[in-house]
Amino acid sequence: LIEDNYKMGTLTDFGQIALKWDPKNLEIRTMSVEKTLEPLVLQVTTLVNTKGPSKKKKGKSKRASALVAAVEKATENFIQKGEQIAYENPDITQEMLTAVDEVKKTGDAMSIAAREFSEDPCSSLKRGNMVRAARNLLSAVTRLLILADMVDVHLLLKSLHIVEDDLNKLKNASSQDELMDNMRQFGRNAGELIKQAAKRQQELKDPQLRDDLAAARAMLKKHSTMLLTASKVYVRHPELDLAKLNRDFILKQVCDAVNTISDVAQGKSTQPTDLYSGAGELAAALDDFDEGIVMDPMTYSEKRSRQLLEERLESIISAAALMADADCTRDERRERIVAECNAVRQALQDLLSEYMSNMCQKDNSPGLVRAIDQMCRKTRDLRRQLRKAVVDHVSDSFLETTTPLIDLIEAAKTGNEKKVREKADIFTKHAEKLVEVANLVCSMSSNEDGVKMVRYAAAQIESLCPQVINAASILTVRPNSKVAQENMTTYRQAWEVQVRILTEAVDDITTIDDFLAVSENHILEDVNKCVMALQVGDAKDLRATAGAIQGRSSRVCNVVEAEMDNYEPCIYTKRVLEAVKVLREQVMIKFDQRVEAAVGALSNNTNKEVDENDFIDASRLVYDGVREIRRAVLMNRSSEDLDTDTEFEPVEDLTLETRSRSSAHTGDQTVDEYPDISGICTAREAMRKMTEEDKQKIAQQVELFRREKLTFDSEVAKWDDTGNDIIFLAKHMCMIMMEMTDFTRGRGPLKTTMDVINAAKKISEAGTKLDKLTREIAEQCPESSTKKDLLAYLQRIALYCHQIQITSKVKADVQNISGELIVSGLDSATSLIQAAKNLMNAVVLTVKYSYVASTKYTRQGTVSSPIVVWKMKAPEKKPLVRPEKPEEVRAKVRKGSQKKVQNPIHALSEFQSPADAV
Repeated sequence: LIEDNYKMGTLTDFGQIALKWDPKNLEIRTMSVEKTLEPLVLQVTTLVNTKGPSKKKKGKSKRASALVAAVEKATENFIQKGEQIAYENPDITQEMLTAVDEVKKTGDAMSIAAREFSEDPCSSLKRGNMVRAARNLLSAVTRLLILADMVDVHLLLKSLHIVEDDLNKLKNASSQDELMDNMRQFGRNAGELIKQAAKRQQELKDPQLRDDLAAARAMLKKHSTMLLTASKVYVRHPELDLAKLNRDFILKQVCDAVNTISDVAQGKSTQPTDLYSGAGELAAALDDFDEGIVMDPMTYSEKRSRQLLEERLESIISAAALMADADCTRDERRERIVAECNAVRQALQDLLSEYMSNMCQKDNSPGLVRAIDQMCRKTRDLRRQLRKAVVDHVSDSFLETTTPLIDLIEAAKTGNEKKVREKADIFTKHAEKLVEVANLVCSMSSNEDGVKMVRYAAAQIESLCPQVINAASILTVRPNSKVAQENMTTYRQAWEVQVRILTEAVDDITTIDDFLAVSENHILEDVNKCVMALQVGDAKDLRATAGAIQGRSSRVCNVVEAEMDNYEPCIYTKRVLEAVKVLREQVMIKFDQRVEAAVGALSNNTNKEVDENDFIDASRLVYDGVREIRRAVLMNRSSEDLDTDTEFEPVEDLTLETRSRSSAHTGDQTVDEYPDISGICTAREAMRKMTEEDKQKIAQQVELFRREKLTFDSEVAKWDDTGNDIIFLAKHMCMIMMEMTDFTRGRGPLKTTMDVINAAKKISEAGTKLDKLTREIAEQCPESSTKKDLLAYLQRIALYCHQIQITSKVKADVQNISGELIVSGLDSATSLIQAAKNLMNAVVLTVKYSYVASTKYTRQGTVSSPIVVWKMKAPEKKPLVRPEKPEEVRAKVRKGSQKKVQNPIHALSEFQSPADAV
C-alpha cells in the first residue's frame, strides 16, 4: 500500500465502524489524480459510513444497492482506462497491467462484500468485511492513478534528456554554422519542454513545486536568446576569457533550469522553502509586538513581561535606526523616525506602569485601556514613518534605472577601458542600491507572496549585474565586433526587463497612498531646487533637477494607471485617469518647453531674460497636477481608511494653502444653544442630526463650492501674498468661507451660531479692506472696460458679504417629536453655501482684474510705484523665489511689466487651470 499518497482513518469498535477518508486531505502530487479518485472515495464512504444497528425493522436497502452498482461501474471505468494507457505506452505496459489486475481483484472482492452488506446492513461483521475490501480497492485504484500520472512524468523526462543533449552540443560547438544548427534544434526542443512543463505545473498540488517549475520555465525561456549571443561571442572570440565566463554563466543558468524541471517532475523541491518566503522581518516584529502588548493583567509578570516587551521594542528600534541612517532617508524623515521611536519607548513604559497597577484586578481599568490605545497609536505612527522612509528610497532609487547602463554601454563603445571601469563601478553601485532598497521594502511588508516575488527578482538582478559588466568589457575589447554588439544589446534588454519586473514587484507591496504622498513631497523639493538653479543661472543643475521632476511625474502616472487596472471602469477610475492624462499630455509638455527655453537662454549666455514668473507657474502646474492625481485617487477612501499624519490632510483640505483652523472660532467655552433639547448643545451638532436626504442636498451644494475652490487655488493661490495685500485678504476670506461650508456638514472649528456670525463679520471686514485697496488700484487705471468691470465686481463682493451676514444669523430649528430629534435647517445651510460660492467667484474675478489693472496699463498721475507686487509663488511651504531686490521692496514696476502693450482682456488668458494649461 502506498501510504505516502493518502491518509485513511482507523477502524473503531464494531458498533461505530466508519471509514473516515476526506478526499481533500489526499496526499497526491497532482490535482488530476485527486479529482479522478474523489468520486469513488465519496461513493465508498457514503456506502459504509452509516450509523450503528438500526432500531427499525430489518430489510434490504435500495440506496445501498444503488451505491454498490455505482462503485462497480466506476471500478470498471478505471480498468478500461488503465488497459488503454498500458498499451499506448510500451515503456510501462507491464507495470500498468499489474496495477489493473490488482484493481480487478480488489474490485471483485469489494463487490461481493458490498452486496452481502446491502443484504444485511445491520451486520457489524459484514460491515467490517466491506470496509476492509474498500480500503484494498481504494489503495489499488490510487496506485493505478499515480502510475498513470507517471506517464506524463516519463514523457516530460524524455523531452528533458533531449534538451540536455542539445545543451552539450551547444557547449562543444566550434563554428558559427554548427552553433546555429544546434541552437535551432535546441530552440525547438526547449519550446516543447516548456509546454510540457507548463502542463505539469498546472497539475501539481504543492505550491512550492509549482513555483519552482514556473521559475525554471521562465529562466529557460528568458535565457535562450542570451545563450545564443553569448555562445556566438565565445565561438567568434575564444581567446577572450570574459567571453567564456559570459557563456558559461548563461549555460549554467539554463542547465540549472533544466535540472529544476527534472527534480520537480520527480517530486523534489530544489529550493529551500525559506529562501524567499516569509513576511518582512520588521513588519513581523511590529506585528508580534502589537500582539504582545495586550494581555490579561492577572498574568502580567513584572520581570518576565517587562523584559520580553522591552527587548522586542529595542530590536524594532535598532532596525528603525538603521533605516533612518540610510543614505536616501531625508533629514526630516530621520528626525520623525527618531521622535516616534522615543514616543513608542515612553508609551511602553506608561503601559507597563498601568499593568503593574492592575496586576490584581480582573478587569482592565480605564487607565490601562487608554495606555493600550496610546501604545497602538504610537506603533502605528512609527510604522507610517518607516513605510514612508522606505518609499523615499524607492522614489529615488527607481527614478533613473536605465541611465547607469546606458552610460556603461556608451563608454564600452569607445573602447576606453578606464572609463568603462568607472562606469562599471557606478553601475554596480546602482544595482546594489536596487537590491538594498528592494530588501528594505520587503522588511516593511506583510504580503508574503509579494515579498517572495521581490526577493526573487532582486536575486536575479544581483546575479545578472556582473554578466552585464562582462558583456560591456567584451565590447570594450572588441568594439567593432558585430557579435559583441549583439551580445551587449541582448544583455541590455535582459537587464531592462528584469529591472521592470523588480519595479513592478516593489510597487505591488508598496501602498499607493504612501507612494503618492512621498512623490508629492519629492516633487516639491525638486521644484525648489529647479527654481533656485534658475535664479543663480546654473543651466546644468536646472536640467538635471527638471529631469528628476519629469521622471517622478512619469512614474506617478505609470503607477496610478497600473493601480486603476485593478478596478472596474467607473466614474472614479475615469476621474483619476483624466487627471493622469492632464499631467502627462498637457502640464508636462508646457513644463518641458519652459525648461528647454530656460536652459537654452542660460547655456548660450544670451541677454534674453527668462520669465521667472512663467517658469514658476509651469513648475506649480506640475505640482498641482500630481496633487490633483493624489486627490482623485483618495476620493474613494473613507476617513477610517486614511492613515494620516501631519503631512497628509483629509481629501477636502488638499489645497496649496495650509488651512487656518483658528480664523473664527471663539474658544473652548460653548454655550448650550438648545437648552430644552437633550443630546444637542450647538448648531454644529444640530447639522449632524439632519436627515440623510438633507445631507445629500447639502453635499451637492458643497461640491459646487469645492469646484469654485479649485478655481480659486489655480488662479489666486498661485500668487505670493508677500507685498500683495489683495492676495492676502482673498486667501483669508477663502479660509473662513471653507470653515463655514464645513459647519453646514457638522464639522470644522465653527461650533455655534455666534461663531458663524463672527466669521461673517470677519469676512465683511476683509471685504471692506479689499474694496478700499482695489479702488486705489482702479483710480490709477485709466478709463477702460477693465476698470468698469473691476468696480462692478467690487459691488458684487459687498452684496455677497451682506448676504452671508444675513444667512449666518439663521439658526437651525430642532424639535423633539416622540423622542426623535427633527432638525430643519436645509434652506439656511444651502443659502449660506451658495452665498459663499458666489462670494468666492467674485473674489477670484476681482483678483484677476486687479492684476490686469495693475500691470497692463500705464498708471495715471505721477505715482511711480504700484500699490501691490504681483509675484508668482512656487508650490511649497517655504518661498522659492529669490530675496527681493531693494527696488522690489519699494514696490517699483518690475521689468516684466515694461514689455510691449498687450490687450488687457487677452491677459486674462494667463489665468489657466492645470486642465487648460498647455
